[in-house]
Amino acid sequence: MDLGQNLVQRINVGDALTRSAFARPTQLAVVDGDRRWTYTEFDAWVNRLAHGLLARGYAVGDALALAAGNSAEFLAVYYACAKTGVVCVPINLGWRPDEVAYVLGHSQARGIVVESQLLEPITAAVGKVPSVADVFVAPGIERGDLLTSDVSGGTRLTLADLEADDASPVEVLIHDRAALSYLYTSGTTSFPKGVVGTHLGIHLESMSAALDSGWNAGDRFLAMMPMFHTAQLNAFCTPAVVVGATIHVHRGFDPQRFLDTVESERITQVFGLPMMYRAALDHPSFAGRDLSSLQRAVYAMAPMPEAQIKACLDGFRCDFALLFGQTEMSPITTLFRPEHQLTHVGAVGTPLTGVQVAIMGPDGELLPRGEQGEIVYRGPSTMQGYLHDEAATATAFAHGWFHSGDVGRLGDDGVLWFADRTKDVIKTGGENVASLEVERAVYDAEPDVAEVVVVGLPHQRWSEAITAVVVPKPGATIDAEKLTAALKDRLDGYKVPKAVIVEHELPRTSTGKIQKNVVRETHAMHYGGRG
Repeated sequence: MDLGQNLVQRINVGDALTRSAFARPTQLAVVDGDRRWTYTEFDAWVNRLAHGLLARGYAVGDALALAAGNSAEFLAVYYACAKTGVVCVPINLGWRPDEVAYVLGHSQARGIVVESQLLEPITAAVGKVPSVADVFVAPGIERGDLLTSDVSGGTRLTLADLEADDASPVEVLIHDRAALSYLYTSGTTSFPKGVVGTHLGIHLESMSAALDSGWNAGDRFLAMMPMFHTAQLNAFCTPAVVVGATIHVHRGFDPQRFLDTVESERITQVFGLPMMYRAALDHPSFAGRDLSSLQRAVYAMAPMPEAQIKACLDGFRCDFALLFGQTEMSPITTLFRPEHQLTHVGAVGTPLTGVQVAIMGPDGELLPRGEQGEIVYRGPSTMQGYLHDEAATATAFAHGWFHSGDVGRLGDDGVLWFADRTKDVIKTGGENVASLEVERAVYDAEPDVAEVVVVGLPHQRWSEAITAVVVPKPGATIDAEKLTAALKDRLDGYKVPKAVIVEHELPRTSTGKIQKNVVRETHAMHYGGRG
């Protein structure tokens, strides 16, 4: 295929920005603090960055790492990579320097864009990877002299220095299945695996997310979850660009700023964790807010307890929906849609358009509805594979389906019910217990529980003892004995926790996910170990 035919026919994530800029030139595209860009202005900035990369010799398939918090610069670099065929490698800001160095080396990153306030922690990692030839410093939260810090490794320029004078359209031959990103999944016992996301996969997932959510150019999105995570980046930002909507960028979550922005900017679409919505509801100014612009609030990680989703629906008076999926699926697989929030409490929804869901048994057989097994998927949004790991890729695609590592079942009405991660199923006294089932029972039994995580801890008799670690709501106290007694009325005897541990907070990843592995390690000797 020649360049001309490729430009006409291809699917490329960068082309979505080009076309939205042509269709809606004066529409507001990105708002970051007091900085605002129309689609014409943002597309021109991205083109200048893209031409700058090409001028420095970056070519299709080269990798450029990106260590940045939520910012217009993050989005501009991501789209510049897309337009040039350069593979973007977002860096999780919660990683240790040795993890960053591993990802830079494993992805064979040729350069890295680093926000100025991150230079010091990133320097140690960059210095260990000789292949990193370029360090481009973005302003970040510090807007003084960007080049004062000593960064080892190759050429050092500001991101502005990278920009070319040329803002014309970027025309490079890039195939549909070319890699757009290497997104590294968090590992608990080893270094993370690089998920190869393609232009075709991420563009189609973005189209489906917009279609199923009813998004359009009149929407105003608030982006406060980390952009280095696929959910914020590819489930909200890229769909917003596809439809020509506006993205308001926040560096993390603050309940007052969140409420201020929704109110002043008339935000229509938000994405956050259940704990964020709870914090907003509990904010002293909440009752006096005009949040009538909100149309949909999406949450992730796990279904909300019934009491919390009812409180959210009553308080925010907008639709709520759960996003379920994983990095390997770009990321959405199912949506727990607004109409199911109170009729199917605890479910994770129905398939996103373009995604096929099934339940598989241990020998590769597909199970009928109602039977529990591994959740598997098919669809064009599935990753190309794991970078430099043919064995893991083959295992993930065994029997002609993508294996999620999740356990669940399909209801007769096609709604997917998630039981647990395979690795989080607790094996106690010869029985398998889903930690999520026990967590739901805890929420149901004690309304003063703000958060709970249920894990299996080493035990001489039970092998793994079911243990609930709970965080009380502000000002509340939890009586462990009363909670245990209440759970006996809601769970089979062998599923009742052997202990309830009360903590002030739970360990989390940088994306807000509770680290069950850390909880297990912290309390490993609670029962004296296995002996």
